[in-house]
Amino acid sequence: MVLTTALIMFSVLIVTLLLGFPIAISIGLSSILAILPSLALDNTLVTGAQRIFSGISNFTLIAIPFFILAGNIMNQGGIAKKVVAFAQSLTGRVPGSLMQTNVLANMMFGAISGSSVAACAAMGGILLPMEEEEGYDKKLGATVNIATAPTGLLIPPSNSLIVYSLVSGGTSVAALFMAGYIPGILWGVGCMILTFFLAKSRGMKGKAGVKFKVIVSTFLDALPSLALIVIVIGGIIRGIFTPTEGSVVAVVYTLLLSMIFYRTIDFKGLIKIFEESAKMTGVIVFLIGVSTIMSWVMAFTGVPQAISSLILGITENKFIILLLMNLLLLFIGTFMDVTPAILIFTPIFLPIVKSFGMSPIHFGIIIVFNLCIGNITPPVGNTLFVGVKVGNLKIEDVMGELIKYYAVIILVLMLVTYIPQLSMYLPMLSGLAK
Repeated sequence: MVLTTALIMFSVLIVTLLLGFPIAISIGLSSILAILPSLALDNTLVTGAQRIFSGISNFTLIAIPFFILAGNIMNQGGIAKKVVAFAQSLTGRVPGSLMQTNVLANMMFGAISGSSVAACAAMGGILLPMEEEEGYDKKLGATVNIATAPTGLLIPPSNSLIVYSLVSGGTSVAALFMAGYIPGILWGVGCMILTFFLAKSRGMKGKAGVKFKVIVSTFLDALPSLALIVIVIGGIIRGIFTPTEGSVVAVVYTLLLSMIFYRTIDFKGLIKIFEESAKMTGVIVFLIGVSTIMSWVMAFTGVPQAISSLILGITENKFIILLLMNLLLLFIGTFMDVTPAILIFTPIFLPIVKSFGMSPIHFGIIIVFNLCIGNITPPVGNTLFVGVKVGNLKIEDVMGELIKYYAVIILVLMLVTYIPQLSMYLPMLSGLAK
């Protein structure tokens, strides 16, 4: 029964995705058809409806729409230029300083907005024209923007880590948030080092030296925006409020910041932001609901246990198992978005890594890191498509440069995979993990 269920489910999923079905419909349809041989039609439909309801009836999930709303408010509130100005003041005379600014700005703004696409579009829209005016290599500039935009999905607050917390059986969101800092920063720093050598080899010079008082003034200007991360994450870590309550604090703070402090959003603009946030939330919540059916079908028929036995039957060496998982997740990320991939593959892989003592916190960072790379990889890399569009280029224009960044990012992934302390140090230091 296990083989039949898995064959039906994944065959229907792949075929429907290739035919262009929405991912949520593909997941729901493949799950229903896979369980039909075991249950009657009416029982299958009733069970499916119950699973959707139970999947979205989770208090932790309330954080997602609020973080989406806070991110959209920040995106429309003129925050990007202030972050760019501060980042630019830090790069000074470094070769390719505007591209280095792009990396820092993506890390900061991506963390604030919680969206790699938003960071790529906002930062690219501001910095790429400036780079072109100063004679930078256009293709390299666009590549740097694309390669570093996903860092904000690891640096908290991160909706992807909230989704993982839900599907992994309640792994601490606060611990996952703390665990994402070092890997996300390493991704950005690795790209900055590569950018330095590429820019220097091509004769790209930095901007004129920046005075200390300029750094201070731009920092103070951007401080109210950057403080969001400190307030939300600090409040969660200190136990002042839960992650869900923290998401509401983020909305209230961004509203005050954009409507009163910066005065960049009016009530008419706010209505449009609410509409966009509601649409995004609807898509994600429905996706989580139908993915719950697939998780239940796999648990009911024993698919995770069968796959676990298969992998452990090949080798019991945890280093090889982790390598195989990374390769599979990297492949999955090339054609599936982060959220559905987390929902589908966490129940399959998590029991395996638990069997040799890996922390669910560490594995959560590994799976999100892998799938973030898929955001900038053809054929379904949304951030890649946005980045080339913002740069007025084609995908083939940036792939030659992007391969160099893939190498650095995957090197960081291997470090994060095989050195648990990179993910676990901050959660352990803050008392959120043992």
